[in-house]
Amino acid sequence: MSVDRRPRTPREKYGEELRLRRIAAGLTQEQLSEIIVCSPTLISHYESGRRLPKPDDARRIDLALGTDGFFERWLQDLESKCPDHFAAVAELEQQARLIQQFALSLVPGVLQTDDYARALFRAYSPNHTTEELDEAVVIRTKRRRILEGPPRPVVWTLLDEAVLRRCIGGSQVMAEQLRKIAELTEAGRLRLHVLPYGVGAHALLESYLTLMSFEDSAPVAYVEGFLTGNLMDDPALVAASQTAYALALSDALSQQESLALVRAAAEEHADGHQ
Repeated sequence: MSVDRRPRTPREKYGEELRLRRIAAGLTQEQLSEIIVCSPTLISHYESGRRLPKPDDARRIDLALGTDGFFERWLQDLESKCPDHFAAVAELEQQARLIQQFALSLVPGVLQTDDYARALFRAYSPNHTTEELDEAVVIRTKRRRILEGPPRPVVWTLLDEAVLRRCIGGSQVMAEQLRKIAELTEAGRLRLHVLPYGVGAHALLESYLTLMSFEDSAPVAYVEGFLTGNLMDDPALVAASQTAYALALSDALSQQESLALVRAAAEEHADGHQ
């Protein structure tokens, strides 16, 4: 049996300490969840290091376990550079066994090239500085590392055709971005499907969606809007999200057809025909 020898992350250490303190207090995950008013699944995610409690929840954990502000203070050292609504998702990406993502209008962040990401940040940061843009791009594109190491997680990417057609950053930036997606697909690092315009209405037409599954914890679903996101671990909501993804995927082109469409769109952008 293989042994995982990788160093534990700070979040995993936080979670392990929470587990030990909970056990020492004689509480089950279910009992602790009732005290701090959350789901037992969320306590499981905290203890595995996949998610961090919000400051108010950390304060309630300290009260429940009698740890005199220990978990609230430690939490300050683990703050993410990502927006608050996305910080937990960024951590989960690093530990997922399977990621299934759907994008309605933009290339998913984990696949974005530097120039594509820069164009997006510039579009909604009218008073930006070069330094601010550089920092935002570095934070965004660090997420690509999950595609550069061992073949985990498995990443399924479902794109509405609108993602291919909207020109972000100019024709050459867009062509480079689509070629990168095609290269990852051809290298076997990405499972790609496109929902063509001809499908019309489909099950995910109203939302960006990411599903994540793990080796030893419950799956989660994440939906995102302007300056907000909702990470769901409620089994019923996750199951409904999985069903919607499966329905949309059933309407998509095959991977071979999708790859051909992405390649063709890249060349159309490069030739200035979009």
